[in-house]
Amino acid sequence: MDLLNTLVDKGLRRESPTREEALAVLATSDDDLLDVVAAAGKVRRHWFGRRVKLNYLVNLKSGLCPEDCSYCSQRLGSKAGILKYTWLKPGEASEAAAAGVAGGAKRVCLVASGRGPTERDVDRVSETIRTIKEQNEDVEVCACLGLLSDGQAERLREAGADAYNHNLNTSESTYGDITTTHTYADRVDTVNKAHAAGLSACSGLIAGMGESDEDLVDVVFSLRELDPDSVPVNFLIPFEGTPLAKEWNLTPQRCLRILAMVRFVCPDVEVRIAGGREVHLRTMQPLALHLANSIFLGDYLTSEGQAGKADLDMIADAGFEVEGAGETTLPEHRVADRGGCGSHEGGGACGSAPAEDGGTCGSAPVTEAPADGARTDLVTVRRRGAGTDLAPNA
Repeated sequence: MDLLNTLVDKGLRRESPTREEALAVLATSDDDLLDVVAAAGKVRRHWFGRRVKLNYLVNLKSGLCPEDCSYCSQRLGSKAGILKYTWLKPGEASEAAAAGVAGGAKRVCLVASGRGPTERDVDRVSETIRTIKEQNEDVEVCACLGLLSDGQAERLREAGADAYNHNLNTSESTYGDITTTHTYADRVDTVNKAHAAGLSACSGLIAGMGESDEDLVDVVFSLRELDPDSVPVNFLIPFEGTPLAKEWNLTPQRCLRILAMVRFVCPDVEVRIAGGREVHLRTMQPLALHLANSIFLGDYLTSEGQAGKADLDMIADAGFEVEGAGETTLPEHRVADRGGCGSHEGGGACGSAPAEDGGTCGSAPVTEAPADGARTDLVTVRRRGAGTDLAPNA
């Protein structure tokens, strides 16, 4: 297929595809799916080999958020039956992080619901970062605390944070349909603040919210322009009790096409499969490793993932290997351009040398019919790990 040959050539040269080419990837048929995966896989292996970076989420506080993001189980007015708790103490957060590191995670992502941190919140997260770093010397720490005010990114960096996550989530033109309590421009501003402070910027999207192909391409091209080091791709988990509970628009094949499109547009960036992979990719998850070079290990913020051991077995069975703490995630040219970032050898902080996440809250027309094979039974509320007395899944 001429399209795929062109996209591979461009990806190996770090050249952006056109919008029309990106849209064409999303429009390919299921008959061509393996060809699409193979082509994007060439680009992934060129820049990242067969390494898979493992990331681990720690939800520092759960629920009780004043924002109205329609996708989020922690949103204002959510009736989802999720865990709700206030801030974990630094020792509790460090203990949760240690479980992920013991399972093979290279990066710990500290997430807190809310519009953005107060100065006191930055103090407490800074203490948590220092505690984690003292007990796990080589681990990378990414903070995800919402919208940042002036000077907060710098304080997090000084405390030892390596990265900051704040996702764009969807296209600028449809953002107001998803969230009304803050703007798309607010999100862009926070990503830029992280960049300016010397943190490794992590920013991605959520697919499956009823967006069009054009919306998906728009947000991915916007991400390319922002130039984050890590792009998490979340697949909407339609929680009962949220406005998007009935949005079951994804199939495993569509998820793979979306990941391939992201890889072609962001060829040398850490592409991370984030929330919803178990629900929507299901048994096709191993194929996704040919497109993305990073995943979350174990559970997510408010939902449960597959067993951590199953993640590790999947990686090994698919012929990939877990990226070690001493390995540099990003290609040399990106490290040189940044002066060092997020995933450097020896685990030093990004800021000293110059991801997340997932994890994982009238819409534009859907280009595919709602998936008949929706597996609503796979949506499981997290009842273990942080905020509970039960052992974490790692």
